[in-house]
Amino acid sequence: MFTEFVDGPFWYFSATVFVVGVLWRLLAIFRAGNLHDLAPSRAPGFPGAVRMTFRRFIVHREFLRPAGLHVIAGYMFHIGLFALLFFAAPHVEFYKERIFGFGWPTLPHWAFVLAADFAFAGLLLLWLHRLLHPVRRLISNVDDHIASILVFLVMLTGCMALFESFDPLRVIHYFLAELLLIYFPFSSLMHTFTFVLSRGFTGSTYAHHGVDA
Repeated sequence: MFTEFVDGPFWYFSATVFVVGVLWRLLAIFRAGNLHDLAPSRAPGFPGAVRMTFRRFIVHREFLRPAGLHVIAGYMFHIGLFALLFFAAPHVEFYKERIFGFGWPTLPHWAFVLAADFAFAGLLLLWLHRLLHPVRRLISNVDDHIASILVFLVMLTGCMALFESFDPLRVIHYFLAELLLIYFPFSSLMHTFTFVLSRGFTGSTYAHHGVDA
């Protein structure tokens, strides 16, 4: 009964909440608009937006020493999670059957293990840094911890289900992933989509004023 619920109605409900919630949040950002800038434009905004979006993936040397651990852990987690989410064989098979109708090449077993290790290590380091660093702890809220716990549990149950080949673990993994989909649009996890808008807006504004940043 629970398996049918997770594989059927709850999946469609969570996917709908995710899609509608994300689109609603993005629409709200676009509808907010921008105050008209009376200063004359010194450069086109679009190239500045693209430049800023990609440049911010490279950390300035000045920030590496005080925030080196946070930066490295962040890259470990995000790159590992990206590899798992889009190139792990079970996920590609799921996308093929449930969403897109087609698949693509998947990670070999050794690469899956490496990506999982990177993602777990990065997430745990980021979470510990959030808990133990005096400033980071003060600026963190309940949402940050809920998001970290949910993502960790989804990854953990997913790896356990894959290695143990035990169907109840798969159902638990699906259920937690669907909870994460429902929580996603209302949490800080929205930065998955909004970071591009934020960087693009900043880069476009800088270019408008002739700042190369």
